[in-house]
Amino acid sequence: MIKEIAKNLVELKKEFTKIYAGNSQIQEIIPKSKSELFPIKENDLQMLHEFAAKNPIYYDSFEKKIGKTDCIVYEGDINKYWLNSIQHSSSRAPFSPTWIMSGYVGALLAKDLGYSEVIDIGSGDGRIAFCAKVLDLESYSIEIDNMLVELQKTLIPILDFHPFCTDAILFDYSSLNLQKPIFFIGGLAQMGGIALSSGILEKINSISNLKNNTGWVFAGTYSKKYAPDPKNEAGWGTLIEKNNLNPVETISMPTAWTLHETEETPYIFAQPH
Repeated sequence: MIKEIAKNLVELKKEFTKIYAGNSQIQEIIPKSKSELFPIKENDLQMLHEFAAKNPIYYDSFEKKIGKTDCIVYEGDINKYWLNSIQHSSSRAPFSPTWIMSGYVGALLAKDLGYSEVIDIGSGDGRIAFCAKVLDLESYSIEIDNMLVELQKTLIPILDFHPFCTDAILFDYSSLNLQKPIFFIGGLAQMGGIALSSGILEKINSISNLKNNTGWVFAGTYSKKYAPDPKNEAGWGTLIEKNNLNPVETISMPTAWTLHETEETPYIFAQPH
């Protein structure tokens, strides 16, 4: 079911790009209600809409039927957050969000794989951590940019996804008393993601009860503007092999940076061998 929802979301995005006539910097869509294409709990959808409606990066929204699905379109501008996010010397990637629905499907797969906690690294506005909380997973949001963390704090009254303003490589993960976590890594491999992931992997592997119980989600790309990884996995193959990880699922979903691309963003779910 999860892969079907992801596939239907990609098709919905393709239909949306054909009919969208606006000129906002970013835009995304969320189905209004549960349907055959999107068999999602009504309460979950309501929470996703509330997150978008109260998120200051979106300045407008309107209803639109896209294909067979009634949706709400959210239009926004991330310029000031993008500019602020690149000022940090240890920042690995500027703020550019995945879609809220993509975050939800990713968290849904994490739950289906048996993980109990989601740690959203380079979390931006915290949307993946928020989606995990919607699905009754414990979640933590790690973001180095103070402006984005302040944005997150305006949203935690809806659901508290525990934002931390810190460098993810320096954070003490043992303080969270994690049991079976999965880390969503923000940033492409070719844009600092390798260094970020390597630092966090080293810390987690030093915690005895987590080394073999932790999952990883890497956002990849097949774009030809980036040099391919010799081991493939959308840029992450070498790191995955080096750290003795096993790719178990890959789902491709829309993100802000692939709206007008033919290829979506592949999310590679990996576990220790």
